Order: sequence, then C-alpha cells, then structure tokens
Amino acid sequence: MEAPAEGGSSFQAGQQVGATRRLAPWPQVGATAHAAGGCPTFREAQRPLPPLLEGRPRERLVELHTSFRELFTFFCANATIHGAIRLVCSSQNGLKMASWGLLLVGALGVFCWQFGLLLAQYGRHPVIMTVSVHSELRLFPAVTLCDMNPHRPRSARYHLQVLDEFARENIHSLYKFNFSENRDVPFADAGLPQPAFYLDRGIRLQRLSQPGGQNKVGFRLCNSTGGDCFYRAFSSAVTAIRQWYHFHYVNILALTPPAREDGGRFVFSCRFDGQDCRARHFRTFHHPTYGSCYSFSGVSAARHPGITRGISLVLRAGRQNHLPLLSTEAGIKVMIHGHDHTPFLEHQGFSVRPGTETTVGIREDEVHRLGGPYGRCTKGVEGVDVQLLYEASYTLQACLVSCFQQLMVETCSCGYYFYPLPSGAEYCSYARHLAWGHCFYRLYKDLGTHRLPCTSRCPRPCRESFYKLSAGTSRWPSSKAADWILAVLGKQRHRSLSQSPGLRSNVAKVNTFYQELNYRTVDETPIYSVPQLLSATGSLWSLWFGSSVLSVLELLELLLDAIALMLLRGCHWLCRARGSQPGAATVPSHATPEANQLPTDRRDDINHLGGPAGLISHDAPWSSGRSLC
Repeated sequence: MEAPAEGGSSFQAGQQVGATRRLAPWPQVGATAHAAGGCPTFREAQRPLPPLLEGRPRERLVELHTSFRELFTFFCANATIHGAIRLVCSSQNGLKMASWGLLLVGALGVFCWQFGLLLAQYGRHPVIMTVSVHSELRLFPAVTLCDMNPHRPRSARYHLQVLDEFARENIHSLYKFNFSENRDVPFADAGLPQPAFYLDRGIRLQRLSQPGGQNKVGFRLCNSTGGDCFYRAFSSAVTAIRQWYHFHYVNILALTPPAREDGGRFVFSCRFDGQDCRARHFRTFHHPTYGSCYSFSGVSAARHPGITRGISLVLRAGRQNHLPLLSTEAGIKVMIHGHDHTPFLEHQGFSVRPGTETTVGIREDEVHRLGGPYGRCTKGVEGVDVQLLYEASYTLQACLVSCFQQLMVETCSCGYYFYPLPSGAEYCSYARHLAWGHCFYRLYKDLGTHRLPCTSRCPRPCRESFYKLSAGTSRWPSSKAADWILAVLGKQRHRSLSQSPGLRSNVAKVNTFYQELNYRTVDETPIYSVPQLLSATGSLWSLWFGSSVLSVLELLELLLDAIALMLLRGCHWLCRARGSQPGAATVPSHATPEANQLPTDRRDDINHLGGPAGLISHDAPWSSGRSLC
C-alpha cells in the first residue's frame, strides 16, 4: 500500500525538480536563501511555483530601473571605475560611505580642473621649435655691394650746387666753420635742361633749447596751413645736418628722371668657384645714398665649402666726395640675402673698411612656420592684403615698405622717393607738394610705434632663410705689394691708382663663402596635437580613476539612463495629474486589481520581479516606464 505512494511522491518530486531546472534562468524568490544556507532541501524543492512567474513574458531589449537608487547601486556595483564599488560595499557603514563619496567627488573635481587647464593650453595652440641638421647642396646666396659714394645726376647738378651753398651758410651760422673748396665736385653743365625747382629756404638748421639745459639741433616742418608744426631734433649735430641735407636732397631727386648705372667701374675682378664671373650672374643699380651697387646672384649650387669655392671680388673703395654732407662713410656696404629678394641695405647691410681683405663665412638657418591656428604666416603673396611694389619674392620688409608707400600715397598724395611707386602716383617734392615732409615724418613715426596697420597686414613668410655671418679682416694690399697691385689694377681700369693719396684706401677685397654645407632647419611643432591631447586626457583619467575609455562610456550610459528615467517619471506625474482633475474618467476598481488585493505570494512575486539589478516589471501598471497613462 505504501509503495505506490512512495512512487507517486518520487514522481511528483521529479516533476518539481524538472520545473525548477526549466526556470533556472530567472532568479527565484528563495535564491538568496539558497546561496546563503547551502543547497536547497527536498521540501523547498517541492514548494509550488507561483502561477504569475509561469506566464512572465520574455525580457525586452530596453529595460529601465525602477528608481534612481537602484540605478546608482547597479552602476557602483558593476562599473570599472576604481572606488565606485566601495560605495555599495560600505553602504552599511555611513562614515565609510561618506568618506568614499567625498574621495570620488574630490577626484572628479581635480580631474575636471586639470582637464580644463589642458583644454585652455590646447586652445592657445602653443608650439616648440625643433632643430635638425641637414647636409645637401645649397644655392649660393646673393651678395650685394655698394661703394657708398653717391654721385650727382647730371640733370640736377645745378640745384645740388645751390643746396651745397645753402648748407654752408647754415653750418657757418651755427658753428662758424668754413668749407674748403672741393675740386672733385663736378659743376653743372649749362647746356643741359634743369628741372623746375626752388629751394625752400624756410627749412633751416636751428639750435633748439630743451628743458634741463640740453641743446639739440634740428629743423621745423609744418603742414600746409602752418598751424601744426613739429621739430626734427637730434642730440647729435652730425646726424641733424645729414638728415636736414637728406630731406632737401630727396626733394631735388624727386624731379629728376632715373639714370642707368654702370657698375663695371666699381668692380675690378670677380671670381666664383674658381672661375670668372659672367654677366648673367650680376646686375647693377644706383642707390641714392649708397651709390653704385653690384648684386651677384649666381644660380650655381655650392658643391664644396671653403674660400676658394666662394665668391671673391676686388672693388674700388676710393672716396670721390661728390656729396660729402650726405655720405660720411668710406668703404663698401655689403649685404647677403636670399635669391630674388630685394636688398634693404639701410636695415641689414654691414660695412667693409677700405684697404683691407674681408673674409665672410656663411652659415644658413631655415625656419619653417606652421601657420593656421598656430600663428599667421604666408606662402608667397597668398592671403596678403598688400600689393607688393617690388618685382621680387615676398619678404616681410618688402611688404612693410609697400604698405607704408601705399599709405603715404593715400595720406600725403605722393610717394617717398626711396621706395617704388604704385601706379598713377608721383614722388614727393615741396615744389609740387608743399607740406609733404610734415605728413611723411608723422606717418613714419606712427610706423615705428606700430600705430599703422602695416604690422598686422604683413605676416612673416612660412618658410624663411637666415644667414649667420662670421668675418675676419687683414690689411690688403700689404705695404710691399701695394705699388705693383695698385699699378696693375690702375692699368686694368685705365687709371693710375698708385698716384692717388692713401694708396690702399682706394681698393678693398671681399671673399664670401660657405663655412660648411650643413644647414639647420628650425621647425615649429605643436605641443598638443589631437592625438597628444587624447593621450594627455587618458593619462589624467587613469591617474585619478584607474580606468579606460570604456569606463567613460559607462558614465555616459549612466547619464542616459538617468535622463530617460527622469523623463518617464515626469510623464507619469503629468498623466496622474491629468487623471486627478475634475471630470476625468474614473477607472472601475474591479478593472485592475490592486496590489493589496492580490494573494500574498503574488504580491511578493511582483515586488521581486525584474531580474538582476531590479529591472522594471512588464506587468506592473504604475512602476513601468512604458505604461505611462
């Protein structure tokens, strides 16, 4: 009688165990007790399953937490950020939980502060200069030399004689000095037409008394009405006389047509890389202040360093005293610059003493600028808001001069004689523009104080070469060799140099060469590029939180879940508010059973639904984010 009962009991137990195995993927109500107390007993396995679990639908793709507490607890228990798990493990100890919370908030605050500093530094786009050395063939730079002996144009000699007499009067009135007669000055040819010009004798040299007892010398310039005047004053009387004479000299030259210059009389011999120079290697021009100029711009590459592989020139350096008040130096003006660049001798040239042999060694540096957000630079004339007046490559100095000349034409209605003219303009002279001097010096002063827009309109080239020079000098020719060297050079130019006073003061020799073919490049390199910024950010994140990029995605997921939960709760609150308004449709009490009307075992099942992490049940009418109204 008892065997069938035992068999039946075994069959029923087997059915219940099988049911338990089939429902294993869902957490059971007593699962926690089983884990804590060991394996389940036979009586626990025989407990009947609630019918509500048997009909539970499958878990959907998107599930939300029932509260912010559950959301935060799930994040802290599963996040890979160091320290977050301590908030869950220390939930029973308020002091530890508060301490770890403060530590996490503090670490987050310091990270945000350092990250803000990093972003601010990245926004300034700082750069560092990287120096590298290269060795390859380089084009020999251009060499410009001038004899610093300006001559008198034939068409302006009469007016220059009048200016010289006026200068003697001013100097005698101030210093009681009488000039000796200069026989080297060529006289005016009465047969040549002279430009219509009058000398403004109102612009005289004056001794000016300054506060504090310091005396200066200068001259006064006024505008066209005479109401605005200022003094060009100098503490050095020599500088004042030269500037005053230069001002009147420019007014005369502005009315004189330019004349072509033959630089062959300035150069005795020229050799480059052991061979004689050719006519295509150089050009000649005349500078109003520095006289006859000779510019060597050979296109050959320097294959070997050394003096014999460079350029060697023997030059005439004798003084002719054509304009002694304008040019007070004796020697050669030399400038080394890049190919197809305009030489600005007044800004970058150096002087060579007569009667010497000067050896100039060259080292080249090349600068590469990034441009863009790292600094403004230009590749040629692209993006430059200035019309370049020189027929040469773009340089910063050429752009500044062109900008100043254009502003000069716009402001003073004429251009400065030393600079090229824009189309349709004419040079300034007080014979045609009475107060141009006042306008010019005011504008030039503003250029020196960076008040003109030329500095902002003229960027630096993105690629620029600089030449570092080292020079040495020796007496040449020597006292024993001077006679025959000067005699040979004089016969070469059909003039006896040995009979001239000073002997060696009539000639000079200049050697220019590459000291080495190695050249340095200075490249701008950004301190923080985008990969470097990400690397620095990752280092900060690892320092304070010890995690990776996926941990940041976990934070993003937490933020999105919190926003979604907040929106769903807000919509739920609005729906309940609308349902509580007067006249709203009432739901019958028997339509949906309340939780307290369900059996006790079913209420427990509803409270524990949701799987791991406490996900919202699909069957809960008010707790689910998908059943809003």
